[in-house]
Amino acid sequence: MKDNERDAVLIEYMLECIARIEKYLPDGRKGFFGSELARDAVVRNLQTLAESSQRLSDECKKSRPEIDWRAMSGFRNILVHDYLGLDLKLIWLVIENELPLLKKALEEMEKS
Repeated sequence: MKDNERDAVLIEYMLECIARIEKYLPDGRKGFFGSELARDAVVRNLQTLAESSQRLSDECKKSRPEIDWRAMSGFRNILVHDYLGLDLKLIWLVIENELPLLKKALEEMEKS
C-alpha cells in the first residue's frame, strides 16, 4: 500500500475514533467523569487514535504543522504505559480542547 493510501485509511480510522468518543460522551464532562464504562471506552479510542497518528507518513504530518504530532505520540505513551496514574482531568482537557481541532484538521486532510 502506498503512503497516501495508507494515510487515507489512517485518517478515516482516526475520524472514526473521534466519532465514537463523541458518541460515548453525549453528556460531555458529566458523562466522562460519571461513567467508568465511558471513560474506559474513550481512553481506548484515544490510544488507538494516537497510535494511528504515529503511523501517518512524514509527508502527511508535514502538511498539518499546526498539529503537535510529537505531543500526540507522547500522550499515547502515557495512556498505554501509565494507566495506573492517568490524570482524568488532563484527559478531559485534551478531549474538550484538542480533539475538536484535530477533528477539523483530519476532515480537511481527508478532503485533500
